[in-house]
Amino acid sequence: MPHFAFATSAHAGAARRGRFDTPHGPVETPAFMPVATQGTIKGLSVDEVAAAGGRMMLSNAFHLYLRPGDHAVRALGGLHAFTRWSGPMLTDSGGFQVFSLARFREVSESGITFRSHLDGSRHAYTPELVMRIERNLGADCIMQLDELIEGRSDAAASRAAMERSLRWLDRCRTEFERIGREGRDAPPPMEVPAGAPPLATHHPDDDRPAPAQALLPIVQGGVHAELRRASARGILAAGDWDAIAVGGLSVGEPKPAMLATLEVCDAELPRATPRYLMGVGHPDDLVEAVARGIDLFDCVAPTRMGRHGTAFTPDGPVQVRRAPHRFDRRPLVDGCPCPACTRYDRAYLRHLFVAEEMLGLRLVALHNVTFLLQLMAEARTTLADGSFPGWRVAWLDRYRAGALRGTPGTP
Repeated sequence: MPHFAFATSAHAGAARRGRFDTPHGPVETPAFMPVATQGTIKGLSVDEVAAAGGRMMLSNAFHLYLRPGDHAVRALGGLHAFTRWSGPMLTDSGGFQVFSLARFREVSESGITFRSHLDGSRHAYTPELVMRIERNLGADCIMQLDELIEGRSDAAASRAAMERSLRWLDRCRTEFERIGREGRDAPPPMEVPAGAPPLATHHPDDDRPAPAQALLPIVQGGVHAELRRASARGILAAGDWDAIAVGGLSVGEPKPAMLATLEVCDAELPRATPRYLMGVGHPDDLVEAVARGIDLFDCVAPTRMGRHGTAFTPDGPVQVRRAPHRFDRRPLVDGCPCPACTRYDRAYLRHLFVAEEMLGLRLVALHNVTFLLQLMAEARTTLADGSFPGWRVAWLDRYRAGALRGTPGTP
């Protein structure tokens, strides 16, 4: 039986309902993956996220490599054991993080040289190293190292980055397969406190073999249709893939250009393979992307915006700190199953933010994650019963009308 499989059960144009099987269980798609960048979804426990409906989460290989170290995570049982998350996991290679550290890095054909934002230490981040890191972490799906550039980049710069990403993909796959054959490298020595249980790496017969993992390529090319087509065709010519990612969007390009790019990718990518749109997580963007054939999403937006007092609602974002909420006894969203909506009202949430109580940050972050998980569940339901096209139009009309008016229920 294969470790990874994908099957669809309903369609509406390019949109589809599916099931992505992984070594740690199935994921019903379309689905949003909460982001646990450093092995934690900021401010939330994995139990809270699972109770909200989360099935697959994402961590970042770049950050975990710097702290606590990929060998440390491996020695502590791998990313699933380390984080206490039993469901499917994905690790991003860190291309976006390196992109965002422009002042501290240099990109060449061999890889990326950067200085750590933690201690200033210098690192040579190559496709081969990234594969060793992600194999040590042990997530179900692991991403290639790609070169990410700004969304408004011209065709020449976008072509150079896209072609380099294809060459790096070839090197990633070679190293990925080598580790699959030969096993993971022996770890450095690590001292265990007296009386503590042995580390996983103390059992080399069990620890050295790499776990079952899927390497995912990333379609690049900016907002240039011909480059996206060339990237997709280069990826497909390189072999078969358990899933394919679309990267390099939501990095400064106009939203219509992002949607047009997704339509180009939909026409090029095989229908039988799940598609993962990297780093896109605003509610209306998810609905639009599902309509263009995307199955998986991730983004830090729901937790980041929640920590700053912005809550997702069907009528657009709500700014919890605003004064009109001072005596508002309504929940953020009627019928939302999250604790912020079932136990508290807007007046109390506003008080928590004004009083700088961390409970407010946690509640609204969890609400936003729950909102996106519920939104994708609703998309799956409407795909199954055939009502997705009408639901999509009505949902987007309501959301965008509310966003234009500002916070619902206020002058």
